[in-house]
Amino acid sequence: MLETDEDALVCDLAETYGIYDYRQLPAWRVAVFAYGLREDSRIKLVMSGQRVAFDTMLWAGIFDRLSQLVWAKTKDAAKGRNQPKSILDSLTQQVKEREEMVFASGEEFEIYRQKLLEEMGGED
Repeated sequence: MLETDEDALVCDLAETYGIYDYRQLPAWRVAVFAYGLREDSRIKLVMSGQRVAFDTMLWAGIFDRLSQLVWAKTKDAAKGRNQPKSILDSLTQQVKEREEMVFASGEEFEIYRQKLLEEMGGED
């Protein structure tokens, strides 16, 4: 745990047990305290590779399904447009670096814009 993210462990120990300097304690005792941390503690999330806690993901999934049900009853759904974005996907996806786009001319921009609009289903 210490090699993975010492700062996260220190924060969790301080928040949960009021331990501000774990080095003053025997290693076995720190291990026991670390084992007893909540499943949504910083260090356990880092160790498991999760970005958010399980209950947060569960609530996001419920919200997404409800949004889909509500959207399904709209005129937009009949036309297949303006589908709600998934909160769960945004929580679980890796953060992408934003690409810089530079166009040499207005014509090049318009060509690219038209291509995107055609892929999205046309312009309204």
